[in-house]
Amino acid sequence: MLRWRGLDEVPADWGRCVLTIGVFDGVHRGHAQLISRAVEAAHERGIPSVLMTFDPHPMEVVRPGSHPAQLTTLARRAELAEELGIDVFCVMPFTAEFMKLTPERYAHEILVERLHVAEVVVGENFTFGKKAAGNVDLLRRIGSRFGFAVDGVTLLGEHAVTFSSTYIRACVDAGDMAAANEALGRPHRVEGVVVHGDGRGKQLGFPTANVAPPMHSAIPADGVYAAWFTVLGHGEKLGSVIPGERYMAAVSVGTNPTFSGRARTVEAFVLDGEADLYGQHVAVDFVARLRGMTKFDSVDALVEQMGEDAVDARRALSEAGG
Repeated sequence: MLRWRGLDEVPADWGRCVLTIGVFDGVHRGHAQLISRAVEAAHERGIPSVLMTFDPHPMEVVRPGSHPAQLTTLARRAELAEELGIDVFCVMPFTAEFMKLTPERYAHEILVERLHVAEVVVGENFTFGKKAAGNVDLLRRIGSRFGFAVDGVTLLGEHAVTFSSTYIRACVDAGDMAAANEALGRPHRVEGVVVHGDGRGKQLGFPTANVAPPMHSAIPADGVYAAWFTVLGHGEKLGSVIPGERYMAAVSVGTNPTFSGRARTVEAFVLDGEADLYGQHVAVDFVARLRGMTKFDSVDALVEQMGEDAVDARRALSEAGG
């Protein structure tokens, strides 16, 4: 898969393509349906498929300070798009100038002149251009004028719930990993670098990896979770932990109320691996919420509960499989 940053990286001899457009945060089941439709259309036409997304999130430019919690990093979005068969992952810098493009200029300058689209595949609620004034109907009218087709796809959902990034963020925020993961089609992932914590877990016999996620990451509600833990990349073995392989973990999200903590942390106790993981880029895939965050009367009570959490995490992950 090719990766472009902006339209200056479009090759001079670029031909026609099938394009799908969106933020695609989460690359959830609804997004996957849309992306797969674009890949299929491109195969039928014998031309490349292009996914166009934006950085930063458009809301951060339209209303600074309103950046929604991020379900996936840009790099993770690219990985998931590649798995779905996309040929080109194009990241458009979302700037104040870009935001001011009228729908007509947006379609003509980007879709027609630069990307030479033969077909555009978008969700039925797709909007574009200045003040989101463009919609699928307008895009179809522009397409008929400039010779490209438009496929407005009905959004996927189940149980009277439409799968959307907004819905999934609400599920994650509530700690409802079952609902979030059903809509995502996989466990919700939080990535980050392992940093030094207060070392208390090790003192208690449960050494944890203190994960520092990027700004705006969608962190589940405070509580204890069963999760898969992976050191990203393919470097040398770290203690008993092999990068790229996943391990069972019990993960605490919260402020450590038993010790009057204030900073919100993501701490992963890896069940079957020991290693010095400081500085490693890791992924925590949340599978199930085991319990809420509790303040214990004694350290001994906390340690006993942590032992039970490890057993519960192992059971939950074994039952989840996959």
